Amino acid sequence: MTVKVQREDFDPGAEIARLHAGRSDIGAVVSFVGLVRGESHGEALRSMTLEHFPGMTERELERIADEARARWSLQGVTVVHRIGELKPGERIVLVVTAAAHRRAAFEAGEFLMDYLKTRAPFWKRELRPSGEHWVEARGSDDEAAARWRRD
Repeated sequence: MTVKVQREDFDPGAEIARLHAGRSDIGAVVSFVGLVRGESHGEALRSMTLEHFPGMTERELERIADEARARWSLQGVTVVHRIGELKPGERIVLVVTAAAHRRAAFEAGEFLMDYLKTRAPFWKRELRPSGEHWVEARGSDDEAAARWRRD
């Protein structure tokens, strides 16, 4: 399992290759790359700044990756999340899951992304022509994440 929180960009292909290098027990690798959109709430986006608490954020991402591994019997998980100021078009997040079968890899990837969108300890601030605004989780993101609850 690899969890990274970093300022610098990442190479999705290199991260995917590293996850399954030399492995013959993996039958499916699913990846998601999130990009900063150039528009937010109908207004041009100049930049997005992501803040976090070093140490705490990594531990929480490791915890949720461990949960995904347990729920779907994954052979590997990679999560790379950027912090700092990002411009439209830049990569912001990478989630890669590896499993014996595709369904587990797809579902675990969705689970991890739903968590990152709603509960991960990142604080996002957008800079638009109208000023700076803190980003809240959307209701649709919360609804998507609700399907993974174990009540």
